[in-house]
Amino acid sequence: MKDEKARLAVLVSGGGTNLQALIDAQNSGVIHSGSIRIVISNRADAFALKRADAAGIKTAVVDKKQLGGVEAFESAIKAILIENKIDYIVLAGFMCILSESFTRSYPERIINVHPSLIPSFCGKGFYGLRVHEAALEYGVKVTGATVHFVNEIPDGGRIIAQKAVYIENGDTPEALQQRVMREAEWIILPQAVESVCAEFIESGVK
Repeated sequence: MKDEKARLAVLVSGGGTNLQALIDAQNSGVIHSGSIRIVISNRADAFALKRADAAGIKTAVVDKKQLGGVEAFESAIKAILIENKIDYIVLAGFMCILSESFTRSYPERIINVHPSLIPSFCGKGFYGLRVHEAALEYGVKVTGATVHFVNEIPDGGRIIAQKAVYIENGDTPEALQQRVMREAEWIILPQAVESVCAEFIESGVK
């Protein structure tokens, strides 16, 4: 059992920089207890899909508009997860809020990275540049990133890892966003995924 790997699905919507960090970590051996089996996007034009293709990882597109609503959208995602025998779901810039019904189907099996030190600047409405704008508006001196499990409360699941990033004089939201990604998100997301997968394999659940 211990030589098996946890099977990962990565959900994406855009450029896929966090996906790339996960792919690079898998290639370098930082992630060795888990394996990305499929990348699922809600947008057919997401560049993240090209990153997955380049890495030889299977992809799928699930379009909410085409399916006519949240229930059909999430049912389609679930079908793909079941088909691929997925153990953990990693949200990497996935811009859809998952319903309570969906998250309760995967208790502590959905991992997300948020670009602040939760509980600061998180919850409903805090995503993308808005998080960094809020940090600068408030005048905090330290921000960072948090990897956490996903539950029915936005950014409310158990924290897995955090890393601080200092705010510098003259920071813009865009500059801060890039530094938080480089210095925190791309580091702790792969580390946290490996930690969770290693614990999963060690537990012998598979």
